[in-house]
Amino acid sequence: MTLYVRFAAHMDALLDGMIASGELPADINRKAVTVEPPRDASHGDLATNAAMVLAKPAGLNPRALAEKIAARLDALEEVESVSIAGPGFINMTLTAATWAGELRAIEQMGADYGRSSSGAGVTVNVEYVSANPTGPMHMGHCRGAVVGDALATLLEAVGHKVIREYYINDAGGQVDVLARSAHLRYAQALGEDIGEIPEGLYPGDYLVPVGQALAEEYGERFVGAPEADWLVLFRTRAVAAMMEMIRSDLALLGIHHDVFASEAELQAAKKPEAAEAWLRDHDLVYDGVLEAPKGETPEDWEPVELPLFRSTKFGDDQDRPIKKSNGSWTYFGADMAYHFQKAQSADQLIDIWGADHAGTVKRIQAAVAALTEGKARFDVKLVQMVRLLRDGEPVKMSKRAGNFVTLADVVREVGKDVVRFTMLTRKADAQMDFDFAKVVEASKDNPVFYVQYAHARIASLGRKAAEAGMALPAPDLSRLGTEELALVKLAAQYPRIIEAAAQAREPHRIAFFLGDLAASFHSWWNMGNDDAARRIIVVNDAHITAVRLFLAQQIGQIVRNGLALMGVEALSELQ
Repeated sequence: MTLYVRFAAHMDALLDGMIASGELPADINRKAVTVEPPRDASHGDLATNAAMVLAKPAGLNPRALAEKIAARLDALEEVESVSIAGPGFINMTLTAATWAGELRAIEQMGADYGRSSSGAGVTVNVEYVSANPTGPMHMGHCRGAVVGDALATLLEAVGHKVIREYYINDAGGQVDVLARSAHLRYAQALGEDIGEIPEGLYPGDYLVPVGQALAEEYGERFVGAPEADWLVLFRTRAVAAMMEMIRSDLALLGIHHDVFASEAELQAAKKPEAAEAWLRDHDLVYDGVLEAPKGETPEDWEPVELPLFRSTKFGDDQDRPIKKSNGSWTYFGADMAYHFQKAQSADQLIDIWGADHAGTVKRIQAAVAALTEGKARFDVKLVQMVRLLRDGEPVKMSKRAGNFVTLADVVREVGKDVVRFTMLTRKADAQMDFDFAKVVEASKDNPVFYVQYAHARIASLGRKAAEAGMALPAPDLSRLGTEELALVKLAAQYPRIIEAAAQAREPHRIAFFLGDLAASFHSWWNMGNDDAARRIIVVNDAHITAVRLFLAQQIGQIVRNGLALMGVEALSELQ
């Protein structure tokens, strides 16, 4: 049991005792009680708001309640002192032995340090990437892919069963355009001079092999044939080829999905009709007429009766049509059915979307709330686009023009780990620049390098001790100094960072924490530059070397653990 979990348990036991003694009412709500580091480190190691949040419902004075709680906390063996601040905040300073014990826990738990079972029994479906199957992955898809994959791994680390899902949009007009583009390349493979790719088709050379494969299999069978004879076949083959390419591109980033759900199969299985029927049975879909568009009404606008979902009942701005006037499903209608399908096998749903889809969040949240009767937690994480820079100039991307920068190209140039780490160095909904030069720069301003450098430095310490021929005793952790204990206290926050990141669905918090931990480690290392006695390896003092090396190794363990959750390999040597 890690330190913060243990003190939360201490607090629970303490409050149970106060309820048993009649000092607190039996039905008091304790959910808001926290045990965490104080904002100001000078106040101590841990702080609890217990007296502040429990005093009013208990009908007690906060300060008086704080004194009762503080007396019980002060009796704990791990606590050196307790103080009360302001109207009732309780601060604790822990013994040095307690922090030494946490360092031992890091060693004993190893790769499991930071993991928990808090999400056990809860299945979470994380849907991410879901790019249209009309070409290879480009850098516009990269950030959402990394955020989704790291989030899935993070949720597994706290005990959730996770379903990684990709939704294949293979039922819309864009895949018909893909089929026509493949037909053009098919004609080209048979010797036809196709000239310039017509406006509106996909011009990328990635469709050339698709056309060649179709030409080899079918010969001239579909040359000059009506579109109706080949459209479905060419669409199916082209989508399959694109998905094979997409899977390969994602594999370069270490990303693999459990489920690939097809929109075409969803519609063929009449899932949208099933969702509509369920909603009608619950009076959540009705036939009505939408209000005229705000502002100047278009001349061709006419009121049409459509099946409308009562999304306003769930906080949306207006009710939403699930079908078009021609009877086909709207994007929303199809998406609604898809989420209904996902909810059949998961307790919670998470969608990773590009920020350009922000306008549709309310309606799909309303649909999920309706279809799951409010039982499924549903989060939409919006991811901002990444601006690529080379030589300080933006790199333009356009799939239709065929001049986009592929994900594969970037991974091959800078490496998987650099790409993954960089994508998590900012909050997902914040703008990001990806500068090809800066992401590989050996500088403390580059967080990828700075964290990896910390791990490489730690790995070098064992080699240095061996080269010096030092026989190290078992570390006596009572010799940890003030600077060392400060580093232990920071490292010990790792498990609570993981819990908080998982709860908030924010994997970037891991990168932020590792950056802070690396900075603190480098500062500790650098103390030895000015004072040889403060070096980690002190050749003429095996005992202090053993203590400091043990501490460094546990910091390295946490760096490895955090990087693993990000899908990044920890390097023992830098090139």
